[in-house]
Amino acid sequence: MGRARQSCGQRDDVHQPGPEEVFVVDGVFNDGDRDYPAGSFIHAPAGSSHVPQSATGCTLFLFYPQG
Repeated sequence: MGRARQSCGQRDDVHQPGPEEVFVVDGVFNDGDRDYPAGSFIHAPAGSSHVPQSATGCTLFLFYPQG
């Protein structure tokens, strides 16, 4: 589990060789496109990318099922 402070990613987070799954435990996570409040589940398929960030900080549970 990770705690992200207020931050804005400077570059894309590319998911290779497998997907990434994220559960937002606390706060609000933004993938560079939209906000995900606590309780959200995000599946990022292999080959996809996002710019992870949070304006207020968040706690995430990250899972890499095939990587």
